[in-house]
Amino acid sequence: MRILHIVATPRGEQSHTLRIAQEFIDTVVERNGDVEVDVLDLYRHDLPAMAGDNIEAKYTLMVGRPIDRGHAESWREIESLIEDFTSADAYVVTAPMWNFGIPYALKYYIDCVVQPGYLFRYDETGSVVPMVTGKKMVCVTSRGGDYSPGGFMHALDFQEPYLRTVFGFVGITDVAFINAQPMDVTPDLRAAALTAALAQARELGGSFLPQAGALV
Repeated sequence: MRILHIVATPRGEQSHTLRIAQEFIDTVVERNGDVEVDVLDLYRHDLPAMAGDNIEAKYTLMVGRPIDRGHAESWREIESLIEDFTSADAYVVTAPMWNFGIPYALKYYIDCVVQPGYLFRYDETGSVVPMVTGKKMVCVTSRGGDYSPGGFMHALDFQEPYLRTVFGFVGITDVAFINAQPMDVTPDLRAAALTAALAQARELGGSFLPQAGALV
């Protein structure tokens, strides 16, 4: 079982979001012996450009034509990133909320890997056919305010709906969220939010994968 941990926070060990995600991952690994975790730190990884040759290659694929030799070498960097994504069995996305949405590095990554013919395709009627199915994802976020359903700030949460939509579009519909919130109101509220998120991470981590020897 391979878990791809996509890290979209630049704060390293000082990140509350990363601490919560690591609690989840540690619990999964503790409960399941045969788990490989690969970390893709988007702020320390040189992502290929979605411009120039690669944007030309993307639009060539979108109209159903093969990529010519002049664009193939550059496009291979995109394919390598896609292969790393699709070869995972499950995903953890660590992403604090930035300006009601996701950090730019995560959006850049998504724009690289969500490509026609690789993560989705269209059938003869124009309907979308997802190509990444049967996989699970946990998104760990932290938010300055409280964007919980029923609250007055919930309508401003463009992070969770976007992530559910874009990954659901390619077939990943089993998505759980651990949202630490509010983190920037008072120290007491931050401490309570962090404690609750860590507890949720341990609980979810304990049931994320079937334990060795369990009947499924």
